[in-house]
Amino acid sequence: MEVFSKSDVGLVRTQNQDDFRFGVISPSCVWAVVCDGMGGANGGNIASATAVEYIGTRITELYKEDMTKEQIGELMAAIVDEANSRIFEKACHDADLAGMGTTCEFVFVKDTTVHVVHVGDSRTYAIRGGKIKQLTEDHSVVQEMVRRGELTYDEAQHHPNKNFITRALGIKPSVRLDYIEANFIYGDVLLICSDGLSNHVTTGDMVKICHENRGDDLINKLIDCAKDGGGTDNITATVIY
Repeated sequence: MEVFSKSDVGLVRTQNQDDFRFGVISPSCVWAVVCDGMGGANGGNIASATAVEYIGTRITELYKEDMTKEQIGELMAAIVDEANSRIFEKACHDADLAGMGTTCEFVFVKDTTVHVVHVGDSRTYAIRGGKIKQLTEDHSVVQEMVRRGELTYDEAQHHPNKNFITRALGIKPSVRLDYIEANFIYGDVLLICSDGLSNHVTTGDMVKICHENRGDDLINKLIDCAKDGGGTDNITATVIY
């Protein structure tokens, strides 16, 4: 397996509050994390940087080759819980950072299993053949409206409150996490991204770009496509295949 990742400030923002990390443990075991920070002039990038640094360090230190699927999932959730606590404590001790937080997509792939710990409205997609599936569900006001039948999926894509999220790391002392498991087979592509990509790139374009490109070209074309679509936010994309 290979991992490629890149973050771009986009065409409108002056500061990039997204952050990412990834690691290759073995040819059949990789991890990646994407975070989209929010809160004040400095808070967003401090929250996202704190999360990715802590998650990257701890998964590297604590993962053991003989762990079961259940143990991997439990370890990932425990690490993200602790990242939440660290961000919250920083905000409590610095008034300038009050209210800062970050989304989190933490993905771990071992052999034929994808593990995802998810908070916020960053997303993880799985692409297989010509089909794409969003593995995560946004923690957002608009997604709640879709779930209640008040909005269609298409209406949600353009709703003015689309970016109001209902869960994030660092906002409260504890956080409710989503944990997702999925199958991974040869030829699959996992796309992990901040909403700066998913808001401006259609799922059809995601599939096309991921099928026609590899490596840095794939990542660059995804980010270029988001810019062509408006580039109104920071853009981060990671692919695993």
